[in-house]
Amino acid sequence: MCLRGSFALAGVPAIAAQQAFGYCVFGGADAGPPCAKAQRPAMTRILPATLIASLLCCIPVFAQTRPQDGGHEIQIWAAGGHGTNGSTSSDSVFNAGARFGWILTKAHGPGFLRGKFEYAVDAVPVFMVFQPAHRAYGAGFNPVVLKWNFETDSRIVPYVEIAGGVLFTNVTVPTGTSQTNFTSGAAIGMHILGEKVAWSVDLRYMHISNAGLATPNPGINTVQVRVGVGWFLRGHHK
Repeated sequence: MCLRGSFALAGVPAIAAQQAFGYCVFGGADAGPPCAKAQRPAMTRILPATLIASLLCCIPVFAQTRPQDGGHEIQIWAAGGHGTNGSTSSDSVFNAGARFGWILTKAHGPGFLRGKFEYAVDAVPVFMVFQPAHRAYGAGFNPVVLKWNFETDSRIVPYVEIAGGVLFTNVTVPTGTSQTNFTSGAAIGMHILGEKVAWSVDLRYMHISNAGLATPNPGINTVQVRVGVGWFLRGHHK
């Protein structure tokens, strides 16, 4: 059964978030460090991680390849970071999701700029904002991800991307503003191609704002580190 072993991995995202940000990911509304104070039911703590682990073990073994025109990218990722300036500089974020991308072109461009263009979408079922007043739990969707995969002959494939999406939370983000926000950002990173999977790591900037839906609108500017694991699938050429 694919679920066998999934529960052994279930605590990994929560532990990683705790170590990175000092918070218990699935604690109650007034919970704070240490994590021993969390009172949520066990299933609430392990369900999201179990679903991700189950997906990882149930996906068939794909033929790992490089980004190529007509191919696709499938990835599961997690990211976290901190506010950078203004009244929201003390806020922290943690988010995790899945990506599906389409490699749309052959390699183009001069010299070291040569690469392939990719369009992708991100589903973000886990998005948490740690604010001084309260924690926000939510989900989002990024329908526009524009990515440039640089052409290389090595296992390292650098990339840059810009992205935009929407975020819905159970409480206002930032505090006292809106439960509906929009996200925009940019990233620079690299894929590390293995025999079976492709790892990725990048540094990204994300801006969270309600675009005038509520007043005030201070927004949150964050710098995040994102890590992912996935596959590049071969294209089907006629």
